Amino acid sequence: MSLANPTLDDIWKLFQETDRKSQESDRKWRETREENDRKWQEMREEMRDMSKKTEENIEAITERLAEKIEKVSTDLGRLGNKLGDFIEEMVYPAAVRLFQERGIDVHEVHRNVNSTRDGEGIEVDLLVVNNTDIIAIECKSTLSIDDVNEHLNRLGKLKRLLPDYSNKKVMGAVTAMIIPDNVAQYAYRQGLYVIGQTGNQLVVRNDSKFKAKFW
Repeated sequence: MSLANPTLDDIWKLFQETDRKSQESDRKWRETREENDRKWQEMREEMRDMSKKTEENIEAITERLAEKIEKVSTDLGRLGNKLGDFIEEMVYPAAVRLFQERGIDVHEVHRNVNSTRDGEGIEVDLLVVNNTDIIAIECKSTLSIDDVNEHLNRLGKLKRLLPDYSNKKVMGAVTAMIIPDNVAQYAYRQGLYVIGQTGNQLVVRNDSKFKAKFW
């Protein structure tokens, strides 16, 4: 085909060739687009599957973690109770001596005193008594300000729920294996005796300026 002096037949052939190439290009473009669409769809499905599996894995991990946390919390609670019982075992034989050294002539120690009246209950770990005085001792593994406040509330209802002691002066004490300084100071300011360990023996940590609160 001569491009210098094209005939009508040459022009027609050129048009047909151009049209053929255009159609071929369109076909390839459609095939490429369809292939890309197919690949994108596969990728989206894979991402949805991965997301679903990830969510399932996260849910399973969260459940296992929650179970482990609950088990650890239960174990720590049991350990705390055991340590509290251990502290009670330590204080029980020393309680009379500790308060006699403070000039309170107590002579009896009662353990785990419980009472329920009119739907209200009380539980005292150790109750140290004489003819005129009562000292209710709360035993913990680690003493907190909340523990102190709970004991103050306990002391406030002791006479009402243990009426056999209603004619006595009620005092309070707290003891623990671990007593943070700020908690000990708080208990002191609330008028409670603080019993702690010094060396190999238990002592009442309150100084000579301390004045016990009476209920």
